[in-house]
Amino acid sequence: MTKEPTQSVALIQKDITNDVNNALISLQEEGLVLPTNYNHSNALKSAFFALSNNAGGNLLEICSKASVANALLDMVTQGLSPAKTQCYFIKYGDTCKLNRSYFGTQAVLKRLNNVKDIWANVIYQDDVFEYENDRGREKLLSHKTAFENRDKEIIGAYAIVQTGDEEVLTVMTKKEIDASWSQSKTQQAVHKKFPQEMAKRTVINRAAKGFINTSDDSDLLVESINNTTENE
Repeated sequence: MTKEPTQSVALIQKDITNDVNNALISLQEEGLVLPTNYNHSNALKSAFFALSNNAGGNLLEICSKASVANALLDMVTQGLSPAKTQCYFIKYGDTCKLNRSYFGTQAVLKRLNNVKDIWANVIYQDDVFEYENDRGREKLLSHKTAFENRDKEIIGAYAIVQTGDEEVLTVMTKKEIDASWSQSKTQQAVHKKFPQEMAKRTVINRAAKGFINTSDDSDLLVESINNTTENE
């Protein structure tokens, strides 16, 4: 009685792998370039394990094959891997969507030609955070914190994108972060369980939007980044 479902999932996995590989070949012919150190076959193997052992159930059985294939193609296009905690999969009804982690967004943005580095920090109660508006652009002056503040209330977060010789600051208050979370498709329990990481991810995604859509990189990569950002 247990053999048939296993065979069914195996066939689904094989079909999806073929669909993703064929689509990837077409994208590469159109100009998509994967990171040199990225093994998409290994990433797919870890992704199928994550899909089969998802908190929402076995997504290979629950979600439509087309949605799983699209989520995996977005993952591969961005050069992400669940094994590196760069991304994970969320179920919406019978649809599977790819979500990036804070680490995944960092990795993807560093692939853009105009981004050298990007990072984010959380601002806690009793931190001393100072910034200024310099000719219409926010600029970090100082952020002083203490170890014991990490157990205190989060009051905001900021991200810095380094491009060439300048650093671009994006700041969000906790109220702005909460407003973003309220519009999110992801489960609110995730935000409550990992508030620091989720706050960083939220502000880093906001900071990234302007750079993604003004990038001179492959439209195929930019489209995939935007698709995943919309899921969040």
